[in-house]
Amino acid sequence: MQGLKQPDDPNLLVGFETSDDAAVYRLTDEIAMINTVDFITPPVDDPYWFGQISAANSISDIYSMGGRPLTALNVVMFPSKHLDMGFLKEILKGGYDKVVEAGACLVGGHTVDDEEPKYGLSVSGILHPNRIITNAGGKPGDALILTKPLGSGVLFNAVRSGKLPFKHLERDTLPSLAALNNTAIETALQFDLHAATDITGFGIAGHTLEVALGSGSQVILHFDNLPFYNDALRMYQQGETTGSNKPNQKLVEKQLQIKKSLTQHQEQLLYDPQTSGGLLLAVPGFQADALIAALTDAGLKTAVQVGEVVEGPYGIIVV
Repeated sequence: MQGLKQPDDPNLLVGFETSDDAAVYRLTDEIAMINTVDFITPPVDDPYWFGQISAANSISDIYSMGGRPLTALNVVMFPSKHLDMGFLKEILKGGYDKVVEAGACLVGGHTVDDEEPKYGLSVSGILHPNRIITNAGGKPGDALILTKPLGSGVLFNAVRSGKLPFKHLERDTLPSLAALNNTAIETALQFDLHAATDITGFGIAGHTLEVALGSGSQVILHFDNLPFYNDALRMYQQGETTGSNKPNQKLVEKQLQIKKSLTQHQEQLLYDPQTSGGLLLAVPGFQADALIAALTDAGLKTAVQVGEVVEGPYGIIVV
């Protein structure tokens, strides 16, 4: 959207000016509409897993704004001349099941023929206009809580290259990626939640930088606290990587200081692109332990403080 003028409409409460997860438009004094769209190429060959993960990834943008999803439209690109239509049926079933789990309605969509399968959702949701959560509300003194592990990008590529058996991904990683972020946001909204974003294609460093930029502050990331999926570091050590690592590194390099002694492979984990990642939640530091306990009690397997917002020029310091 670079170079385009933000629409001049007082009811547009969140547009593209902060690179947020979704747009928010006020309909009445009590209701605002959230709109988002996202689609991905298959992270795995299994079509049902693909459908679930992609749908969870799309719906997550509604949750990261503090909202509730209502309707979803399929966005489908499928090579009908090269793949059996049974694959498409399984992809759509995975997406449908995840939309139903979210309590939303799948109401249609659009399909085109393409050389490579792609699937996602256009999702609409609602929230109160005075209760919008953006990626730009962090304040010095806030703790940053992460709700899913990191490192899925390199694991997907490792399966494709044969370095990692698919069963390892299916056992340890895919259930987490397919999990909705509804429980995380519903729990966090019971606290003084200042900011939220989901960790997706720009990796933990890129999305944390958005929080820092929005708050006009520094973010301290504690590398040893960052949760990673099993085998993620080992795959980097074995020479695996992703096509997004270098662009993600370039995106943050001017605002990123790494003060901790990291190997080159550990550093790559900061740039690893995520699909259907967890939420990064900013709450006052004194509420961090209580939020982590509440998230754990609500059933989340991962809920850990990975950093804090502090006074200073915007950027990230990894310690």
